[in-house]
Amino acid sequence: METGKRSSFIQFIKFGLVGVSNTAVNYIIYLIFVSLGVQYLIANAIGFFVSVLNAYFWGSRFVFKEDDTKQKRVWWQVLLKTYASYLLGFFLNQILLWVWIDLTDIGQYFMFTGDIINACIGVVGIAPKQFTSGDLSQIIAPVINIFVTVPINFVINKFWAYRQKKLPENAKVSGDPDDINSKEPEDSSQE
Repeated sequence: METGKRSSFIQFIKFGLVGVSNTAVNYIIYLIFVSLGVQYLIANAIGFFVSVLNAYFWGSRFVFKEDDTKQKRVWWQVLLKTYASYLLGFFLNQILLWVWIDLTDIGQYFMFTGDIINACIGVVGIAPKQFTSGDLSQIIAPVINIFVTVPINFVINKFWAYRQKKLPENAKVSGDPDDINSKEPEDSSQE
């Protein structure tokens, strides 16, 4: 595998790992608010807001590390771009939630998951619940949406939100004096 493709692949894997934490944050907040009776689209919006903060934090430190040979990023611009880049995924997620929950009632095809949930919560002593297909739709729909929104979010983040512009050729790069890129050009007039 070529170096550029390999590095993009590794970056995608890192983005996926951060995406798992974003998804967990979003999903847990979503489930908490839905269980409190908040309408599912509003619960999803609250989860989105918090999870994008998580995405920005880990994305800038773990996935899209700043390249010292390029123009420095401005943190608040990257944060705003991160929110903007995730907005497409958010709106797509909202539409798909509506499709899965209100139009198709996807939970009717996953009634067995209610038994799985009850078995898991029964282990910790929580009383089982009778799940309706509507309840299960609200639990399952966000999980299905992950397979659509994560690849879209990766591409937008990589090529827009975290993109760094190249420095002009005559710009000095600060850094380690031993770094080959930061050495002063030799004066060819001295011989």
